[in-house]
Formats: sequence, C-alpha cells, structure tokens
Amino acid sequence: MSIITPHPDLEINDIEIHQPVQWLALAWKDMERCPTAGVTHGLILAMIGGGLFWFARQEFWWIAAMLSVCMIVAPLLATGLYDISRRLERNQESTLTDALRIWISGDKRLIQFGFCLAACSGTWLMCSAGLVHWLLPTSVQTPADFLRLVVLQPNMGLFELWVLMSALIAAPMFASTLVTIPLLMDHPTLTLEQAILTSWRVVAVNPFSMACWAGLLCLFTALGIGSAFLGLLAVVPMLGHASWHAYRDLVSYDPMVH
Repeated sequence: MSIITPHPDLEINDIEIHQPVQWLALAWKDMERCPTAGVTHGLILAMIGGGLFWFARQEFWWIAAMLSVCMIVAPLLATGLYDISRRLERNQESTLTDALRIWISGDKRLIQFGFCLAACSGTWLMCSAGLVHWLLPTSVQTPADFLRLVVLQPNMGLFELWVLMSALIAAPMFASTLVTIPLLMDHPTLTLEQAILTSWRVVAVNPFSMACWAGLLCLFTALGIGSAFLGLLAVVPMLGHASWHAYRDLVSYDPMVH
C-alpha cells in the first residue's frame, strides 16, 4: 500500500479570518477586466440548473439529483475562470477561447477528479433517500411532501438528522475541492492524490477562515439559485475568480517548478 506524501514544493499559508472578503473584491476586478467569459460561465450553469429544475419541479428526488449534478459541474466549469484569473495576474490577454481550451485540455487528473465528485454526489443522494424512506412512514414524492413531512414536521429529529448527514458528506467534499483544481492546473506533475491532500492541509491550517469561506460560498450559491437561477450570471464568475485568489493566498510554491 503506497503512502501519499505532500509535494515538497508546496507550503500552506496561515491567513486572517477576513481574507475571504478580499478574494471577493479581487474577483470583481477580474470580472470587470474579462466580463464576457464570466457571464458565459454563469449562463451555462444557470441554463443547466434552470432546465433541470423545470424538468424535475414536481419530483423532489429529481430535484435532489439536479443538485448533485450541479455539485459536479460547478467545480469543473470553474476551471475556465481559474485560467482567466491566472492570465490576468500575469498581464496576459484573456478571452473566452482561453477558457474553452482548458475545458477540452483532456487532463486525465481532472477527469478522475470529476469521477470523484460524481461518487460523492451520488453518495449524498443515496444516503438522503435512504434516510428519509427509512424514518418516514409515508414516501416523499414532491417538494411539498419534503417540506411538510421533513422540514416542518412537529417532532424534532428527522430534519436535523438529515442536515447533519448532509454536512458530514459536504464537509470532506469541500475540503477535497478547496484548492485541488487550481493546483492541478498550476502543477502539471502533481498527482491527484497530492492535490487533494494539499487541499485538506489548507483546511487543517485554517479551519475558521475556511468555515467562513464555506459559509460565503453557500450564501451566494443560495442567492443565485433562489433568484430563479438568474443570479448565477454574477455569482458563478465571482466565486470562480475568488476561488483562484483563495488558492494563491493559501498555497505558496516554488516558481521554478513551472
């Protein structure tokens, strides 16, 4: 059994708890410098999310599956935004074509990471369905059923247990994705396992700052989806660019490795 060792050229930085707000400010500057690519990314995710929601609006478990799909698509879609921010910080010209080139790069590590995200999302969906069907005497079919039977039930227990289970799955998924994709893009020789390990190390060094960042991600994502997905036109590029700046602040590396 092989042991995954940290990359020798990567160092984790300890940041201030308010640093995530600065990442959002830097993201807006990137959006102003390259607005078309950012809006296009947001439009793609809004169309995917809105289309799936319209298709599944009367079926709760299809909506849950839609959320799982978005959990897979969003981090991979953001690779184009990462590349734009990387080009802008180098004072290079950045266009939508550059972002598209990253999507079709064929990096096997990104493909493998996509399968990992799919496995985590599928696990959450199956655990949610199993928990609800196991503890409820009646089945949940529509969103109204979930709201009435799970969220608004008079007795405490099921909804709280469902939230706890979701958090236990979401937390390691967040830790595994925090800086993984930017690392893979920036370090061609880095293995997927080393990138994920580095992402976990970032969370271990900055637990409170990363909890704050996770809260901001959830808040803005909820606002984007809650605005009939139209808010994603701004939320997706903002969070994508901010995530690149988060990576830059959180991980130091030796430029000679490039």
